Amino acid sequence: MELRQLRYFVSVVEEGGFTRAAARLHLAQPGLSAQIRRLEREVGEPLLDRSGRTVTPTEVGRAVLPYARAALAAVDAVRETVDAYTGLLRGRVTLGTVSGAAGHAFDIAAFLADFHQDHPAVEVALTEDTTERMQAALLAGELDIALLGTASDVPPPGTAFRMVLDVPLVAVVAPGDPLLARAAGTGLPLAALRDRPLICLPRGTGVRAALERGCAQAGFRPRVTFEAAAPHVLARLAARGLGVAVLPAGEDGAPPGDGLRALRIVEPGIRGRLALAWQAAGPASPAARALLDRLRDALPEPSGCAGERS
Repeated sequence: MELRQLRYFVSVVEEGGFTRAAARLHLAQPGLSAQIRRLEREVGEPLLDRSGRTVTPTEVGRAVLPYARAALAAVDAVRETVDAYTGLLRGRVTLGTVSGAAGHAFDIAAFLADFHQDHPAVEVALTEDTTERMQAALLAGELDIALLGTASDVPPPGTAFRMVLDVPLVAVVAPGDPLLARAAGTGLPLAALRDRPLICLPRGTGVRAALERGCAQAGFRPRVTFEAAAPHVLARLAARGLGVAVLPAGEDGAPPGDGLRALRIVEPGIRGRLALAWQAAGPASPAARALLDRLRDALPEPSGCAGERS
């Protein structure tokens, strides 16, 4: 049994198929399949179920998986320990973001380019996902660091975070909308949205969770009729009169001339928050710790924020 075979097995499970695993490993798919078959012959049992649309571990494969991951983690730890003594940083870091999260906080492309220039032996995998799935991935060790939305200023158990954005949510409406008169310069009561079609980010995002929590406090369920992952798309839907967009203040992204108005939501006020999150015990690898330290320095901290929480 070879370590590379274990790595191949874990990659196929994580990617759900041979094609994506081969691309991740920079291998030809036939060669990857052949190595997995050799591993299965050696252990005497099939480890992968290839009968469905996605490849999944068999019962034996599920039992073997944690041991395969532990063996690979041990080898990586040996390499990282040696590298720490020689001053070389290497490894793989997984960074997750909610859609559009980095756009308003900082230039993620420039940030990753600078980090790569300083640490060329570190591979950074960047993915976009919902807050709910990224929180689960952090706890499972599938993500090292995440930029995620949150409806609360307290991190879920097992995680720590530092707030990087904390702004009010606003109702974005088209010119002539009756809500403009209802707001009258003092803010729009959340209850005014009770019977209106709403346009918002998808479920699993911090903004959507904040909206649903606020509406529950106000005694109703929001009627979300349009969803999109990009704030500027939500604003354009509102500009066409398709509903009221609920967005973080300053993120309507509407083109000039649309005449959209952003009304501050009150009674209760609800907020959009973006947090830099990681496991409460800290990232496992030196490479992930280095990336987290760099992110802490690069990302702004909202005024009045209490700092890091765990």
